[in-house]
Amino acid sequence: MFAVHLLSFYFSKLQEDQIKKVDRFLYAMRLSDDQLVDISARFRAGMEKGLSSESNATAAVKMLPTHVLSTPDGSEKGEFLALDLGGSKFKVLQVKVSENGKRRVEMESETYPIPEELLNGRGTEMFDHVAESLKDFLQKKHINQKRKALGFTFSFPCGQSKIDEGVLLSWSKNYKARGVLGTNVVQSLRQAIDRGINVDVLALVNDTVGTMMTCGYDDQRCEVGVIIGTGTNACYMEELRHIDLVEGDEGRMCINTEWGAFGDDGTLDDFITHFDREIDAASTNPGKQLFEKMVSGMYMGELVRLILLKMAKKGLLFDGRVSDALRTKGKFQTKHITLIEQYKDGLKNTREILTELGLSPSADDCLAVQHVSTIVSFRSANLCAAALAAILTRIRENRKLKSLRITVGVDGTVYRTHPQYPKRLHKVVRQLVPECHVRFVLSESGSSKGAAMVTAVAQRLAAQRREINDTLALLSLSPENLQQVRDKMRVELERGLRRDSHRTASVKMLPSFVYRIPDGTERGKYLALDLGGTNFRVLVVKIRSGIRKSVRMYNKIYAIPLEIMQGTGEELFDHIVQCISDFLDYMGMKNTRLPLGFTFSFPCRQTGIDKGSLVSWTKGFKATDCEGNDVVEMLREAIKRRNEFDLDIVAVVNDTVGTMMTCAYEDPKCEIGLIAGTGSNVCYMEEMRNIEMVEGDEGQMCVNTEWGGFGENDCIEDIRTRFDREVDEGSLNNGKQRFEKMTSGMYLGEIVRQILIDLTRRGLLFRGHITEPLKTRGIFETKFLSQIESDRLALLQVRSILQQLGLDSTCDDSIIVKEVCGTVSRRAAQLCGAGMAAIVDKIRENRGRNQMNITVGVDGTLYKLHPHFSRILKDTVKALAPQCDVEFVLSEDGSGKGAALITAVAYQQD
Repeated sequence: MFAVHLLSFYFSKLQEDQIKKVDRFLYAMRLSDDQLVDISARFRAGMEKGLSSESNATAAVKMLPTHVLSTPDGSEKGEFLALDLGGSKFKVLQVKVSENGKRRVEMESETYPIPEELLNGRGTEMFDHVAESLKDFLQKKHINQKRKALGFTFSFPCGQSKIDEGVLLSWSKNYKARGVLGTNVVQSLRQAIDRGINVDVLALVNDTVGTMMTCGYDDQRCEVGVIIGTGTNACYMEELRHIDLVEGDEGRMCINTEWGAFGDDGTLDDFITHFDREIDAASTNPGKQLFEKMVSGMYMGELVRLILLKMAKKGLLFDGRVSDALRTKGKFQTKHITLIEQYKDGLKNTREILTELGLSPSADDCLAVQHVSTIVSFRSANLCAAALAAILTRIRENRKLKSLRITVGVDGTVYRTHPQYPKRLHKVVRQLVPECHVRFVLSESGSSKGAAMVTAVAQRLAAQRREINDTLALLSLSPENLQQVRDKMRVELERGLRRDSHRTASVKMLPSFVYRIPDGTERGKYLALDLGGTNFRVLVVKIRSGIRKSVRMYNKIYAIPLEIMQGTGEELFDHIVQCISDFLDYMGMKNTRLPLGFTFSFPCRQTGIDKGSLVSWTKGFKATDCEGNDVVEMLREAIKRRNEFDLDIVAVVNDTVGTMMTCAYEDPKCEIGLIAGTGSNVCYMEEMRNIEMVEGDEGQMCVNTEWGGFGENDCIEDIRTRFDREVDEGSLNNGKQRFEKMTSGMYLGEIVRQILIDLTRRGLLFRGHITEPLKTRGIFETKFLSQIESDRLALLQVRSILQQLGLDSTCDDSIIVKEVCGTVSRRAAQLCGAGMAAIVDKIRENRGRNQMNITVGVDGTLYKLHPHFSRILKDTVKALAPQCDVEFVLSEDGSGKGAALITAVAYQQD
C-alpha cells in the first residue's frame, strides 16, 4: 500500500514538475490581475482616441460608427432577407419577425461556398457570385414576388457615414479580392443584385453588431456584442455626444470597436511575446491586427504549434524529436485545442492528435501539451476579458451609474466550442468589473439574424419617425403662419381700442391710467403687493432721487393655498390682508400709513388708476364673488375687517405694467412690458387719440392688452391643434385665454403631456404603456421642459427626470420626449414673437417712423429659465418687424417694484 502511495506521489511530482517547466517557458503569457487592469486601461485610452476626431486617424482602435441607433424593442415585424459574408462560406436567410401578442422569429437559410479563386480574384466577380447565390435562394424559397428589404452582414472593417453604406478599410481572414478596398461594398452588392433581383439593401452590419442585435431581440439589456471565433471583435452602444465623427449628440449609436487592431500602435509591445511576433511575421498582414493574433481562433492553433516546436527543439518535449507535420504551418489547428482541453477525454485526445502529427508522446508530453493549450487559450480569454471590462466600465461611467446591469451577446467558434473558454472569460470579466452585473448570452442564430433585426429596427424607426414628424408638424409654424398671426393680432389690437368693436374683440386692450414712465425724480417710501400666482409678495420700496438715485426693497413671500385660490373672494382678500399684517409686524411698521401700489396680474377694467373691476380669473384662480367687482375696494374692505392698520391704496396695476415701469426706471426707451411665465401678457404705451374707451387724445397711456384672450373669437383656429383643444377642455376656463394656453408656462407642460399620451397610445413611446402618472393632469410641469431642453443636460439626466415622473423611458423615448418639448416651447416663443412684432410695428406707425429703436421689459419664469425661449422670441420679432430694432431687458426686481414706482409717479402727478 505504501508503494502505491509512493508511486502516486512520484507521478504527481512528475506532473507538477512538467507543469512548472511549461510555466517557466511561457511565463510571458501568464497575465496577473494587475497586468489585466493595466491592459484594460490601455484599451480604454485606445477607445477614447478612436472616438476623437482629432486622433482617430492615428488610432489603432478605430471605433467605427455603425449608424445603428437602437437595439430591438420587441415591436419589430415583417419579412426580411439577410446575407452573411465573412468566411470561406456565406449564408443567405429569410427571416420572418412576428409580433402578434407573442414575439417570434422564423428563419430559413442556405449556405453557399466561396471558391478560393474568388477570395483572391476581382471583387466584381465575388459580388456577382454572391448575387447569383441570392437569386438561387429566392427561387428555391419562392420569394421572388414582392420586393424585400435585405440586411448585409459584412465581417470586415468598414467606414460608415450611414447605415446603408460602408467603405472597406482593410481585408482580413484570407480575403484579398481586388478592387474592393476603399470602395462602398453596399454599392458593389447593389450593382450585382440589380441585374434582375427584387431586393433593397437597407443596412450594412458588422458581425459583432449582428450578434448584439440577435441577442438584443430576446434580451433588451443586450448592448454589447462580442465575436471570439476565426477573428475577434466587439461592438457596444456609445453615447452620441462622445462620437466626434458623427453629427448630433442625442441618443446612442452602436460602435464597432475593431478591437482586433488593438496594439498595432505599439500599445501592447511589452505583452507581445516572441511567439506572437513569429505569428505576425508569417501572416498575410504583418504589423496589423496584433490583438486578434493573440486572441482569435485563426491564430491560436498556430501559436500552440510554434510553442511545441520550440520546446521540442530545446529537448523539453518528445525527447527532442520533431515530426514534419509539427514543422508544417497550419497542421495544428484551434479545433485541436478544444479537443485537448476537454474535461474527461482531454489527455486521450491529446495523445491521438500528437500521434496523428507523427509524434510519440509520453504521458508527461501529453500533460505538457495540454498545459500549453490551456495557457494560450486562457491568455486569449484574459485579453478579451480586459478589453470587455474597459467597454463595460465606459458604459457604466457614461451613464453615471454606481452599478450596471447589462447583457453581452457572444458568438464565434472559439466561444461556442471550447469547453472551458466561456467560463474563464466570464470569471475574469466579473473580477475586473465587480460593479457590473453581466449576463452572457450565446447567439443561437449567429449574426445573420442580427442583420435582419437591424433592418427591422431601421424600418421600425423610419415608420415611427414618419408618424412622430407628422404629429409634431401639427405644431410647426411656417413663416406664412407667423405673418398671419402677426396680422391677426394687429387687427385685434385695433378692435380692442375702438369703442364699436371693443366688446367683441378677443384682445381687450384695457386702459391702465398710467400716463408716463418714471423720469428719475420719484422718491419716497411705499408699500407694494404682488399677486399673480400661487405665491404672493409684500414689499417695502424706498426710492431715492437725484444724482445718487436708487431703489431699495425689502420683501417677504407668502403662499396662497389652493383652497384659498378657489374659495370665496372674502377668504382670498382676508388671507392677503393677514399676510400684509404679518409683514408689517416683521418690518415694525404696523403704525405707519404708507401709500400702496397693488400689482394684480389678472384682467381688470379700470376707470382710474386706483379702480379696477376684475374681468375674469386666469392662472387657476377661481375665487367666487370677485369677477365684476372692484378689487381695490375688496382689499379696502378686508383691511377694515382686520382693523389693525390702515393703508393708502394709490394704484392697482397689471404685472406687465409693473414690469415695464421697473425696467423703464433704468432705460427710458422701455415702453413695453412682457410677461412670459405662468401666464402670458403684454402692455405698451399707446397714443391717447387711439384709445376710444377713455376721454382725451393728448399724450399716451399704458394699455394692458390682455393678449392671452387672443383667439377667443376663433381667429386662430387654423393653428390650434387637437392637443390645444384637449388642454382647453380640461381647464377651469374652457374656451377662454386661448393664446395664453398656447404660450404660457401654466399650459405648455400639459400640451406636452397630451402629445406624449397620444404617441404612447400609438405605440411610439414608452412601449405603448400609458402609466398612471402619465394620465395625471399637471404632472408634466413646464419647469421640466426647461430642464429637459437644457443643452448641458445629458440624455441620462432626461431619463432621470422622466423616471421621477414615473415614466420608465428608454434612450429612444428620452430623445422623442425632448423633441416634443422643443416643438411645444418653440411654437410658444414664436407665437409670442409674432404678437410682439404686431405691437412694435403699431407703435412705430403710431409715431410715423420708418425705423424705430425700442426696449421691452420682460419678466416671467419661462423667459428667464427656458434655455431657448428668449432667443426664438427675439429671432421671430426681428424677422416679422424688420423696421424695429427691439432690445429686451430682463426685469431683475419683478413687478412689485413697478407698482411702487407707479404709486410714486401717481403721487408726483397729484
